[in-house]
Amino acid sequence: MFLRLYDWVIALSAHRRAPAYLAVLSFTESSFFPIPPDVMLIPMCLAKVKKAWRYATVCTLSSVIGGMAGYLIGKLAFGWIEPWLMASHYAGTFTSAVDAFETWGFWYILLAGFTPIPYKVFTISAGVVGMPLLAFIGGSLVGRGGRFFLVAALIRLGGEKFATRMRKYVDLIGWIVIALAVIVFVILKVSS
Repeated sequence: MFLRLYDWVIALSAHRRAPAYLAVLSFTESSFFPIPPDVMLIPMCLAKVKKAWRYATVCTLSSVIGGMAGYLIGKLAFGWIEPWLMASHYAGTFTSAVDAFETWGFWYILLAGFTPIPYKVFTISAGVVGMPLLAFIGGSLVGRGGRFFLVAALIRLGGEKFATRMRKYVDLIGWIVIALAVIVFVILKVSS
């Protein structure tokens, strides 16, 4: 099922309305859809390198708006989706995310934008715990924007050869960014 969805998203990246499809994919991935927008962003940036920044902007803004929808799902409708979520394979991740939000807040949502863990888990969790909306939006803009603009920049610099490698190592890159952020946070916490 996921392979068919993945192939469908790749095919959309070549369509003349690809930027609109990218916006829809970025929005839905942040609140309920299982396919990350990177699978469409990468081929679009490769096909039209000069538009990479534009595509990263579309991806970022749509993802943040979709994240706000996920936030509202968590805040207003969690009772409806809680049975499904707790029965799904996301239950453990969700519980961990709620605990982390209560501890780390803004920094957690910022880091969530880079992780290979589905962003919707974090957006819904933020709504459930009632994270302040402005901190949520700010962290989402920096985290998601950082991720998508990094993808666009690396493709502009490295081309197709790099995109193939990046796709292979995107999860590892995400975990390295998280590890570095945790190290910086601990150093700042210890030194203050």
